[in-house]
Amino acid sequence: MESSGEAAAAAAAAAPHAVFLPFPAQGHVTPMLRLAKLLHARGSFRITFVNTEFNHARLVRSRGPGAVRGVDGFRFETIPDALPQSDRDGTQDVPQLCASTRLTCGPPLKELISRHSAAGDPVTCVVADGAMGFAVYPAEEMGIPVLIFFTPSAGGVLGYMNYAELVRRGYVPLKDKSYLTNGYLDTPLDWIRGMKNIRLRDIPSFIQTTDPDDIMLNINIMQSEDDAPRAFGIILNTFDALEHDALAAIRSRLPNLYVIGPISLLSHSIPPTAPSSSIGSNLWKEDNNCIKWLYTQVAGSVVYVNFGSIAVMTRDQLAEFAWGLAATKSPFLWVVRPDLVGGDKAVLPEGFVKETEGRGLLAEWCNQKAVLAHPAVGGFLSHCGWNSTLESIHQGVPMICWPFFAEQPTNCRYLCTEWGMGMEIGSDATRGEVERMVRELMGGEKGREMREKAREWKLKAREATEPSGSSFVDLERLVEDLASFSKSKRQ
Repeated sequence: MESSGEAAAAAAAAAPHAVFLPFPAQGHVTPMLRLAKLLHARGSFRITFVNTEFNHARLVRSRGPGAVRGVDGFRFETIPDALPQSDRDGTQDVPQLCASTRLTCGPPLKELISRHSAAGDPVTCVVADGAMGFAVYPAEEMGIPVLIFFTPSAGGVLGYMNYAELVRRGYVPLKDKSYLTNGYLDTPLDWIRGMKNIRLRDIPSFIQTTDPDDIMLNINIMQSEDDAPRAFGIILNTFDALEHDALAAIRSRLPNLYVIGPISLLSHSIPPTAPSSSIGSNLWKEDNNCIKWLYTQVAGSVVYVNFGSIAVMTRDQLAEFAWGLAATKSPFLWVVRPDLVGGDKAVLPEGFVKETEGRGLLAEWCNQKAVLAHPAVGGFLSHCGWNSTLESIHQGVPMICWPFFAEQPTNCRYLCTEWGMGMEIGSDATRGEVERMVRELMGGEKGREMREKAREWKLKAREATEPSGSSFVDLERLVEDLASFSKSKRQ
């Protein structure tokens, strides 16, 4: 007769076991972890969340050893990234990281999957970040289905999917560096299906190279042309009403698409009593004073400023943003990472703190989801990373856009021309421009119109994630398909 312990072990072994493989950068880890927690909260999924050793160490520094201890059915493991060891508290060089993970992480991933199988805990599927799409090859050898989770917007993904065509048509690589400034980047690309009013400068920025062997240009082509078509399906963190045309164009090439965003909104369904609810992903230590301070401010009065986890600026740019904010006289919450200034520690200009005393709060990192949800926040000055953009949309907060790289220019273009809830600030933002745009955002007619549009998109995001909404339905389909992999493994 089977003991209760044996029965429990058998039930656990029969449950779907998903290995999650995020690209080791904050903007990629966050949505991957949210999806992993959503699956785990269902009660029937076991999760192995695989960080690189470097990011694992950062998580321990920021959140303590308990951050990677996991809970029943949700474990953390590591693989090496093969880059030189470092205790730097910041994102590694992105091109080097992309090249190194693609070249070296396949065998460690295969060994990890084999180890679990040998221990009677078989992996039934892999959910790999689009930037870790090499996972399709070792998993394919082992007969394990892979779903690729592209963490950018659908517009950004569609831009990457057209990299190869841009090369074939001779747009890329650029003839020389003068093409960055001579107006060439304003060339319209009206032949790209699913993208309206798009210029060359709005395509994800890795095409802005003169080098045909550029790492990011070629890796993104491999991810779109080689990796993605081999996957069982593609997961996107967006919703149909927001990016309908781009999604239709992607489906024409990658038909098995799961559109399940905003994941930050769907994750509200995880009960606070769920074992995984306490698992967090922030790679910097959060400043808990942010929320306390916001409660002392008038509703809709605060400008939230955060340029994400990777964007860097010069010391002069930092000073321009600082004095522009100071001149607005508006209350502000500004996240200033230690590595925000390239090659240097971020130091605000002398006299800025005294000038803004009593109406400004500076933090090295914060719980952005909670900040944007706070009623005191009335506007967001952002780099337009996709997590930030979606969180702003689902909280109905209008944006000033200062895109830095990758698909951020694409997101900026859509925010400003299609969705009507953003306005772009120049790449060489001056203090006068910062002041003018913040004043317009917080109190001008354009700001009022953007706020109304943001409220409309907030409602549509909520509709998408409610039962019978498009994203909710796709999440249910994803759950069923992942569960079916476990059943086929047992048969």
